[in-house]
Amino acid sequence: MNRIAEYIKSNRRAAGLSQQEFAMRSGLGLRFVRELEQGKETVRMDKVNIALAMFGMEAVPGRIERKDNKQ
Repeated sequence: MNRIAEYIKSNRRAAGLSQQEFAMRSGLGLRFVRELEQGKETVRMDKVNIALAMFGMEAVPGRIERKDNKQ
């Protein structure tokens, strides 16, 4: 699972929200929330930022973190 997926899922749960409640409050579709939390690689960044905004965060350009720690 990617870091954004982990962040959304853990914060949603900490807020006591089901996926359906989170989708309704954020204005996103339930299917999108499910796919985002499952780490789907092809999601729309505007919608990712809507989800992150629920927790006062946004995705911004940055360096790719490689698993082998090489830059």
